[in-house]
Amino acid sequence: MAKKCKKSKLKIKVLAIIFIVIAIFSIVAGSIFTLVSLNKSDKVEEELPIVDEKPTIEENDNYETSATFIAVGDALIHSAIYYDALSNGVYDFNYIFTEVKPIIEKYDLKYYNQETILGGTSLGLSSYPLFNSPQEVGDAFMNMGFNLVSLATNHTLDYGERGMLSSLEYWGKQEGVIAAGSYESEESRNTPRIMEVNGITYTLLSYSTLTNGLRIPYGKEYLFNLYDEEKVKEDIERVRDKVDVVMVAMHWGAEYTHTPVQEEREIANYLASLGVDIVIGTHPHVIQPIDFIDDTMVIYSLGNFVSGQIGIERLVGLMASVTIKKTVTDGVTTITLEDPAAELVYTRKAGATYGSNYKLYPFSKLDDTILPGYREYYEQFMSIATDGSREIRQIGY
Repeated sequence: MAKKCKKSKLKIKVLAIIFIVIAIFSIVAGSIFTLVSLNKSDKVEEELPIVDEKPTIEENDNYETSATFIAVGDALIHSAIYYDALSNGVYDFNYIFTEVKPIIEKYDLKYYNQETILGGTSLGLSSYPLFNSPQEVGDAFMNMGFNLVSLATNHTLDYGERGMLSSLEYWGKQEGVIAAGSYESEESRNTPRIMEVNGITYTLLSYSTLTNGLRIPYGKEYLFNLYDEEKVKEDIERVRDKVDVVMVAMHWGAEYTHTPVQEEREIANYLASLGVDIVIGTHPHVIQPIDFIDDTMVIYSLGNFVSGQIGIERLVGLMASVTIKKTVTDGVTTITLEDPAAELVYTRKAGATYGSNYKLYPFSKLDDTILPGYREYYEQFMSIATDGSREIRQIGY
């Protein structure tokens, strides 16, 4: 009986082992089958026809967008202006612009010309003929939302390399702003500054034909963009196919003349031939016409935006605006400039000496107590601004 019991136990053990082996085999086989099935499923997915879920051309490649642009003239900061802005040891220029700020703020792209170097108080402030202005001037313009600034003027070299480097340090801290015409290195100068608004890419270049006889530091020509045809061509070609809109600021011409001189017209035609969309002129300190050369808008001179100069012609400046329209049809982009318009601004001086309470007024906010005869002045200066080949909408009083 004992032997039979041993046999029986052995049989049971064998059967148990067989059962375990079968179970393990089943599990392994099931796993292999699952993996094979998954692989097959992957292969079937890859072999399925690819469905293009991209929008149709009409939805994706055909569209229109636009951006508004405004340009104002020189920030020419004489000592009378910065003394007027000084209170308890602090410079604050914001009060000067309270009447024009609401106009400026509504535009997407806002340009002005920083005529005088913003070297700051640490270098010592000064006025004509060698200017150095408080950097708080720039703060006031940033507070209005300006995002395009020209730094190449006949006064850029007034304080030499240290003035330019101090200015560039200030502008380097301003986010979302293209400050063009003066650079801290050759690499910086040759690196396109490209920004975008409302789906429209743009850049600003800036040059001056004048230095007031001052020399650019040898080997550091990047500090100041002196106009040169070949250099300008290279700069424009470097960026032309990378942006929708190329703007060029030009400090050119002759002071205190309302008619563009031959140099201005020749340069404007040259820039238009290179595909520039908007040319913005300064230096004459008085208003000159807005014109078009084919599709290129040319503002020959904006005059002064704010200054301590004397005489009505130098106290009335031009604010020029236009709508930049981008149309994409079957992937092809077209840029058009629509609804060019002009508005005038007046720098009021309440007195002839320091503490004059400088303040800017658009002509729409003038009356005879602020500027006696302002209606006649409007007609006089607006007729100059609009004396071009294309109709310019007048924003009047």
